[in-house]
Parts: sequence; structure tokens; C-alpha cells
Amino acid sequence: MSKFDEKVELYTKFMNDKNLSFDADLLTAVTKGLGPSIYKRDAETVSGSDPKELETVKKNFLIKKLGLADGSELDDAIAEVVEQIGKSERNKYRAVVYYLLTKKFGKESVYGM
Repeated sequence: MSKFDEKVELYTKFMNDKNLSFDADLLTAVTKGLGPSIYKRDAETVSGSDPKELETVKKNFLIKKLGLADGSELDDAIAEVVEQIGKSERNKYRAVVYYLLTKKFGKESVYGM
């Protein structure tokens, strides 16, 4: 099994453990879109309590990648996803956070879905 497949398996198990329903193909596409960052421990996760980190998610993913307009609904969506995963969960995997945000805004087409 490749390192990429191992990461997808890890994120799949994480989603299952959290009882989050998901589309495996979209999760794989989102993971692939993250490139080599999934192999770096710090870059692989999102800090749900760091305002700078959450701003990065908003600017680099929601606005640049998904093409959404800046607004308070983006901050609300990020907070909702962090809550959905669990504020106390240490490993808020970036692929899972981005997957949930993609689904929330119905932007699966960005990944060819």
C-alpha cells in the first residue's frame, strides 16, 4: 500500500470513528488536492483554536480553492466543522476539514464530482 493510500485509509477510519458519513471518492480527491502537505505532521492537521490557522483555511481553501466570497458565513462554517469533528479532538485532519467544508458548500464540482 502506498503512503497516499495509507493516509486515505487513516482519514476514512477517522471519519468512521466520528460517525461522519462521507463519499470515499471525494475524500480521496480532496486528499490528493492537498499534495505533499499530508505527509508533514504539522501541515496535516488544522488547529481549531488558532485564529491565524482558521484564517488560512478561509483564505487559501474557501476563497481561493472553492471560489467563495468572503463573509461571516465562512467563519461560521469553519466553526461548525470544528464542532462537528469535536473541539477537544487533537487531530483535526486537514483533509477531513476540507472535505466537510466542500460538502457544506456543495462545491464537489471543484474536485470533478
